[in-house]
Formats: sequence, C-alpha cells, structure tokens
Amino acid sequence: METTEEHDEHHHLPAVEDWPRGFGEASWWPFIAAFGGAGLYIGAGLFILGNGDEPLVDPLAGPIVFIASTLVFLAGLYGWLYHAFVVDFWSGEASESSGRGLRLGMLLFLGSEIATFGAGFVYYFFIRAGGSWAGTHIPEGLLGAIVLVNTLILVVSSVTLHLAHLALLKGNHSRFVRWLGLTLFLGIVFIGGQVYEYYEFIIHEGFTLTEGIFASAFFGLTGLHGLHVSLGGALLGIVFIRSLYGQYSAERHISVSTVSMYWHFVDAVWIFLVVVIYVGSVVSL
Repeated sequence: METTEEHDEHHHLPAVEDWPRGFGEASWWPFIAAFGGAGLYIGAGLFILGNGDEPLVDPLAGPIVFIASTLVFLAGLYGWLYHAFVVDFWSGEASESSGRGLRLGMLLFLGSEIATFGAGFVYYFFIRAGGSWAGTHIPEGLLGAIVLVNTLILVVSSVTLHLAHLALLKGNHSRFVRWLGLTLFLGIVFIGGQVYEYYEFIIHEGFTLTEGIFASAFFGLTGLHGLHVSLGGALLGIVFIRSLYGQYSAERHISVSTVSMYWHFVDAVWIFLVVVIYVGSVVSL
C-alpha cells in the first residue's frame, strides 16, 4: 500500500510552500473550475447572439466556447475533488478540529450558491413583472409526469441520505452503505430524468434556449441546478467508494456530513424551482 509521504511526492498539488500552516492546502483548481463555469455562460450568450435573423457573432462561436469551457470546468472540478477527497484517501478522514473548518467552508460555499441562484430567480421575476411575458411559449408537457416523478425522486434521495447518516452515527456501517448507495442511484436517475425532459422539449416540442424569455429562464435555472446535482452526484460517488473501504465511522464522518449539507441544499432549491418555474408559469397563464 502506498504511504501518504510517497503519495504526496507525485500528486499534483500546486502551491504548498509559503502557505500558512493550519489553513489547509493552497490550490488553484477552484479558480480553474470557476473560470470554466463562467465560460459556460459566455458560450450560452454567444449562442443566442449567433442565432436569429441578424446574428451578431459567428453561429459557431457559442458552441465552441461552451465546449471548451466545459472541458476547462471538468478539469478544474477533477483537480478540486482530487485534492479535497482523494489525495489523502488512505490516511483516513479529517480530524474533528479540521472538520469544523470544512463545515464552515461548506456553509460559506452554500451562501455563495444561494446568491447565485438568487440572481437567477431575480432575473426571472424581473422579466415576469416587466410586461413582456405575453405570448411566451410554454411547452405543453411542462408540468407533466416527468417533473413530478423527478421531484419525488430527489425528495426521497434526501431522506435516504439522512437515513444513511443516522445509520453511520449509530455504528451500523452496512445499513449506511446501503442507504448511501440508494441515494447515489436516485441522484443518477434524477439527472437521467432531466436529460429526458430536455430531449422531449427540444426534439418533440421545439422548445429551445432561443425560443423566448421563458425558455432562457427555464434552461438557465434548470440547467444550473442540473449542474449542481451532477456535482453532488460526483461527491456522493466518492463518499460511497470510500464507504466501501470502511473510511467512515460514528467518530469520523466529516465528509458525509458536509456532502449531506450540499445535497439537501440542491433538494431545497429544486422544490423552490418547481414551484416558481413549473407551477408558477402554468398557473398564471
């Protein structure tokens, strides 16, 4: 088995020198992920500007920027998750003292996420109140079985994750692994359901990002949420693999609790999104 010292010699950690002791690892991977994430919005904007009767930019500019930004985002995300969850895999879980810092970091991160989604919802409410909503194309199957089933799946996944965490705190490791595996499975099914919903809207109903102001709000907010669920699924997958190796116990569960905080957050955002985007748009028109 590889020792931690041997592993540290060749893992790609960037700037470990001149970093205050006790403040964790210095890393530029989060900045790379943020740069790629910003490029996704730029690519979407260029795609809109490149379509229509009088395109302002080359129609290929948007897709090229979007694909390149996706690759940059995934590379940054890989590096970020690698250092946060994988590099010290065999050395065990974080101590309780460092765990408090991780929980605080997650709370601060969720605060920034609230601001991000809040900005998106403010945009949605602004265009609703601006008087330009009349004649907006709303797909017929917007409030259909897909979104209802997907909502139920995500809510149940939040419950199963809570049961997994409780089982771990009670020392029942086998039950913890089963509930955690079920949570991961439900998260994957949710993403699959959202992809299928996009397929139905785009292919069968012709409802695309350039269809109108509602379409831009719908795909922007649901796509942003889908990206967060995908990130949560990656985190759950890492935690699940670590659980199979017996990395967690009633005394060592920092990663489980922080990932649970994130998963419950995306669950709450989805419920709010369903009420505002799906139900609100159908009821008011």
